[in-house]
Amino acid sequence: MHRDNRNPYVLNETESLCPECLTRIPASRVHRGDSVFFEKHCPEHGRFSTVCWREQSRYPAWAQAKRSSCHEKSHPPSQAGCPFDCGPCLRHRNKPCCVLLEVTERCDLGCSICFAGSGGPSLPDPDLATIRRWYQVLLNTNGPFNIQLSGGEPSLRDDLPEIIALGRSMGFTFFQINTNGIRLSQDAVFLGRLKKAGLSTVYLQFDGTDDTVFTRLRGKRLLSIKQQAIEQCARQYIGIVLVATLVPGINTHLIGDIIRFGIAHSPAVRGVHFQPISYFGRYHGSPTDSSRFTLPEVMTAIVEQTDGLVKAQNLKPPSSEHPLCSFNGSFIVLPDNTLHALSRSADGLNCCTTVPYRTGGADKARRFVARTWSYPEQDCTNGSIRKSREGCSLGDWDMVLERAQTHSFTISGMAFQDAWTLDLDRLRYCHLFTMSRDDRLVPFCAYNVTARSGASLYRSREALKA
Repeated sequence: MHRDNRNPYVLNETESLCPECLTRIPASRVHRGDSVFFEKHCPEHGRFSTVCWREQSRYPAWAQAKRSSCHEKSHPPSQAGCPFDCGPCLRHRNKPCCVLLEVTERCDLGCSICFAGSGGPSLPDPDLATIRRWYQVLLNTNGPFNIQLSGGEPSLRDDLPEIIALGRSMGFTFFQINTNGIRLSQDAVFLGRLKKAGLSTVYLQFDGTDDTVFTRLRGKRLLSIKQQAIEQCARQYIGIVLVATLVPGINTHLIGDIIRFGIAHSPAVRGVHFQPISYFGRYHGSPTDSSRFTLPEVMTAIVEQTDGLVKAQNLKPPSSEHPLCSFNGSFIVLPDNTLHALSRSADGLNCCTTVPYRTGGADKARRFVARTWSYPEQDCTNGSIRKSREGCSLGDWDMVLERAQTHSFTISGMAFQDAWTLDLDRLRYCHLFTMSRDDRLVPFCAYNVTARSGASLYRSREALKA
């Protein structure tokens, strides 16, 4: 049936939470003009409408991207229902790909935005016995999975290498740390200990290419520190992924520059990951539509700001998690710093995307990340890195094949959900989990969601008072 795009109509119905009281309420996705809005009504607090997808022409095909479902070992059935006692419950449709372990609530920055609300009053760091128990819980739940050590700022723990070594000894094979890079830029000995323990990748907070951005978002001039951290990791052959939180009016104009910066520092930098700001953690109030930067806007900015380096068809929806959650593209960096796109969707995996589960999607995603986000073992341009063969062919295709082994590069993005945009259908496809203090695997967005007042479902409220 033909629809007049000038008139609003409901695209689908789901469930969400009230941003005021976090009560579960009905919600709808509504097409209006050239955008899609997430709308819901709380009997006590009224109606809420939030833009969730601009550039509506791309929405129908993207939203229908193929997804899979799976049920294996699970925690006990949910009693209160999604998202109040996640485990994951029997209604959850994906097993974990990556699991975050928050090893500290301490931080050496006081960023204006922080999903963890770190840096204020905090709970004691979990000890090694607790972390060992967490590893065992994961092994008992279809593990091992890829592990991200997060916080707070995980590098504040002097025993971070021991945490990695413990996980390695229990069978976990891929470790990344989510870090601001301050200690890594200054402490080569500590970084060497992390490398020896088995660190695979540094997930480096990197919001822009000038200090104006860092001053506004992080409270300090940090660009030189970020560059030093990258140089230190490159010396130790540790892969880096640049992670940019995108805030309208602050750094969305620097998307292309961030990508070019990453390419210029390949093969140490393995990719760039964009996260449009979500309003949870250290953010109290009601965000306006002008403060939203939606997933299609990120993709359009990537294409426009890279001047043809990246094309729209190179960026694809995920194959397993909910298609409205993310996009990804997989490339090879060529010697002239141009990109050769890998066109097959299966090549576009990242830590939060999989191929359909029936073909072993989560397992393939974990292996893909371990291969592409770790520092390469061979590099035809650097004799200090091990080579698998003598010399490199100068033929164009042979060169591409050689570079595929050493200079892979991913460009990806993820739209995390906050109290205004939380869609329980999306949440049930999540395979990015956080381990809670009471040993439960909680989908990332549910774990971090906060009401307008700052009240939370799972996260320590003490840490959110900062």
